[in-house]
Amino acid sequence: MTELRIFVDFVMAPEVLELLREGTAGHTLVFPKTPVASVLVQAAPDAALATVDVAFGQPDPGAIAQTTQLRWVHVSSSSITRYDTPQFRARMAERGLAVSNSASVYNEACALHALSFMLAQARHLPRSLQTRTPNGSPAWHSLRGACAPLRGQTALILGFGAIGRCLVEFLRPHGMNLLAYRRTARGDEGIPVVDRNSLDQVLAREADHIINILPDSAETRGFFGEARFAAVKPGAVFYNIGRGTTVDQTALVGALRSGRLSAAWLDVTDPEPLPGDHPLRHEPTCFITPHVAGGHTDEAKTLVRHFLANLKRFTKGEPLLDRVI
Repeated sequence: MTELRIFVDFVMAPEVLELLREGTAGHTLVFPKTPVASVLVQAAPDAALATVDVAFGQPDPGAIAQTTQLRWVHVSSSSITRYDTPQFRARMAERGLAVSNSASVYNEACALHALSFMLAQARHLPRSLQTRTPNGSPAWHSLRGACAPLRGQTALILGFGAIGRCLVEFLRPHGMNLLAYRRTARGDEGIPVVDRNSLDQVLAREADHIINILPDSAETRGFFGEARFAAVKPGAVFYNIGRGTTVDQTALVGALRSGRLSAAWLDVTDPEPLPGDHPLRHEPTCFITPHVAGGHTDEAKTLVRHFLANLKRFTKGEPLLDRVI
């Protein structure tokens, strides 16, 4: 086995680092002068990156493009926003440098978070948990009558990747009508695909649940703005587990206050955390979790194991899991 130099740019707990060391035995781990505290943070350029064969984490795209020895980058998040540019893709293709991400680490947890949002909305859990009304009272009957099954309702999933596919499997038993929106249909989605030309019509006439998993990019920033929210089906529910930058939050406040949207469930905002005095914090039908959708028990170990599985594939010349470039 050829020894590889592997650059790892983020901090990990001792037991996780030990797992990584055991799994990379026979190779050399290289660390930057200043590792980052979170896999969601882009690391600063580090000279050591130019001396390695493999990078694991969030290495600087500009620094990657300037390397000559690097052969494979494994991104430690599901999102590849900072790497998803035509210039970077072209440079990687020219170099023959592979890029994979960690979608398989986070897709189930993110999909489960979205499902939890939807079930909480269907059963009006926030209202129920705050209500102390006796059985048989008008308020009690109102609450019971407001709860509705998901069966027969339509969910539109925007940004149909690994998370969207997992969410579809969670939603199938509920008898919903499921639709996907994605930039380019591949033909293997398993549910009908909505294109850009028909998106607004579907939002206006069909979508009861709008699940936004769009990544951050020049094309998606502000994707949900005043005009798009004004066009949605009255009473629709909006969910965002993608990126906060894809939503005009002032427009979202307006859509909630007007009643156009009956509720919004957000795991991501812009900025994060959202300031305490932001209007969305005070909207009674807006519910916000602090970007925890991908979190799960032993998350860091799962991330390392995913990388190690890919490392075995890389050394054997096999196709990489979650290859994105």
